[in-house]
Amino acid sequence: MKKLLIIFIAISTLATAQKKDITLDEIWNGTFRTARMNSLNSMNGDFYSLLNFDRNTKSTTVDKYSYASLEKVEKIVDSKDLKEINYFESYDFNNDETKLILGTDSEPIYRHSSFGIFYVYDLASKSLQLIDEEKIQEPTFSPDSKKVAYAKNNNIFIKNLETNEVVQVTSDGKKNEIINGICDWVYEEEFSFVRAFEWSGDSKNIAFLRFDETEVPTFSMDIIGTDLYPTQQVFKYPKAGENNSVVTLNLYNVSAEVTTKINLGAYEYIPRIKWTNNTNLLSVITLNRHQNYLNLFFVDATSFTSKVVLNETDKAYVEIQDNLTFLTDNSFIWTSEKGGFNHIYHYSKEGKLINQVTKGNWEVTNFYGINEKTNTVYYQSVEDGSINRTVYSIKLNGTAKKRLTNASGTNAAAFSKNLNYFINTFSDANTPPVYTLYNGNGNPLKEILNNNVLSKKLANYDIAKKEFFVLNTKNGTFNAWMLKPTNFDTNKKYPMFMTQYSGPGSQSVSNDWNAANDYWYQHLAEKGYIVVCVDGRGTGYKGADFKKITYKELGKFEVEDQIESAIELGKRPYIDSSEIGIWGWSYGGFMSANCLFKGNDVFKMAIAVAPVTSWRFYDSIYTERYMQTPQENASGYDENSPLNFADFLKGDFLLVHGSGDDNVHFQNSMRLTNALIEANKPFDMAIYPDRTHGIYEGKNTRLHLYEKMTRFIEENLIRKTTNTEIN
Repeated sequence: MKKLLIIFIAISTLATAQKKDITLDEIWNGTFRTARMNSLNSMNGDFYSLLNFDRNTKSTTVDKYSYASLEKVEKIVDSKDLKEINYFESYDFNNDETKLILGTDSEPIYRHSSFGIFYVYDLASKSLQLIDEEKIQEPTFSPDSKKVAYAKNNNIFIKNLETNEVVQVTSDGKKNEIINGICDWVYEEEFSFVRAFEWSGDSKNIAFLRFDETEVPTFSMDIIGTDLYPTQQVFKYPKAGENNSVVTLNLYNVSAEVTTKINLGAYEYIPRIKWTNNTNLLSVITLNRHQNYLNLFFVDATSFTSKVVLNETDKAYVEIQDNLTFLTDNSFIWTSEKGGFNHIYHYSKEGKLINQVTKGNWEVTNFYGINEKTNTVYYQSVEDGSINRTVYSIKLNGTAKKRLTNASGTNAAAFSKNLNYFINTFSDANTPPVYTLYNGNGNPLKEILNNNVLSKKLANYDIAKKEFFVLNTKNGTFNAWMLKPTNFDTNKKYPMFMTQYSGPGSQSVSNDWNAANDYWYQHLAEKGYIVVCVDGRGTGYKGADFKKITYKELGKFEVEDQIESAIELGKRPYIDSSEIGIWGWSYGGFMSANCLFKGNDVFKMAIAVAPVTSWRFYDSIYTERYMQTPQENASGYDENSPLNFADFLKGDFLLVHGSGDDNVHFQNSMRLTNALIEANKPFDMAIYPDRTHGIYEGKNTRLHLYEKMTRFIEENLIRKTTNTEIN
């Protein structure tokens, strides 16, 4: 028996020894990349289309598939059959799916925007029609498919596809002064849209926004590049408290070629425009500068009059959403957190509340649509726990709620246009994405794609299990997860490395599959670190009160919660409370710097990547939503700025930034650098020339960054190899 035991132990030891550790090179060379479905486009009927690339023929295709069978039923267009272009990168159908706009040679502008060369492809004649010889933005079919509207050089144009005639709608567009039909930088970044023009359903009118940037302060960045002399990127960027673009709503009558400016009263922002199912009625959302007073207008395109049909106010701020959906009778769906949790509401066409569709102390996280034939609403929520996402259906009157996806984890649905089918993407912390076809009743029909190959590959590695738990602190109860080394020994103490983002409404503790950073945390765990993430106050999906407590004081409660969480976790016998570090990126970098400075008796080291160091430097829309202006709330800005606590630094600090960051400007790190120099505090710094906020451009950039951060952690968070520290 003793021999058998020895043999068993030997075999077990050998098996363990054969397990591999995850390397940084593997993380960034794509070794652990998941198999994913291409983004599908729901078509008319029970069909969807995909943009595919054929490696054998090196051609791009748009292919049509059946939801019912998941089989390809038609190749709609193949680039190898086109004489004018060798490939295309994007496509958009017209209403009856007889034509497509194909895009090629695209160039990025900012986070969401780009411009390129575009063609109209006619399925019947299999011919291409060039829209414009120059690069343009956001070409969009008219609903009758006879025209295409687009933006070029800050102006709007309309091309008649039947005559090839081009009409210039606006002529006052000028770089860094006037923009027509395309959002300015801050709208694109913070209201998350680019195209600021919309066709009416009868193709007779175009509603568009005009941005007058003239009085917005200019920001410039040196671009080092590869030439002898650097160049400059110069653009309008409204920082907190500074002038915004003056934005106006206009209606252009296509046949009369006349533009009319619409009066909407007093407002600061127009974050959404959308035509209703009445082709003469445009819906428009306006916000005041504090973003706590929202109006939903209906604008009559014949009389040019406007009427408020819904008003929403909040003691902090009102969130902008994309769920406004008009039913056949022009009643509409609206989501709001006015009751304390984000829920679905049904309003009449006059703006009177018909009923609240969903209710409970949980959040609706996505509205998928409504099947008017059955009066069934489809949505995603956190009813299964705030770290999970589940798909549900419910009747429009709020009855007959049904859970459509059973597994606990993260479920996300892509519905067919008629809502008869959906493709569900499921993952959790232990299961890489699985794609499954369901019908609208929630019956699983067929697995489409899984990641079993990746799971088998990962079986060869030492993988620590992500343990979810609730952390009780004096400040509240917070969602958290922890990774321990796979050879974890309860009799030893381990250094702890904390990760977080912490921004308003964000979530870092979620039950879903690994992102690239999760593999880095596995890499650190196998080096002997306990890695922990805690979502403190201000984060999302636990109700408005939990989220909005940070209003006017960004960086106060969130920092207190990370410090208190570190103290509470440090009481555990296996965590070395003298060896605790923290890191974060962007808002998380703002947090990690503050935690190291203000929590200098708790945190030994920190890494801040692309951090905001004063909210005075960040853009108006985001910052003022949570802080009001610096003129109104100077103490909120200054009492939580790392710049004003640089002399508190005791531990080891690594500051990282890309010099080409158009979002969180390099200025933030430069000002913190000066503050640390003036306080005579030693610190480490890494500058990535011309890299933007994500610091990914160029060969080996991410690998270089993560190798640097890993070395910094190893040098400054000491892993004790004995248990002599335990008393």
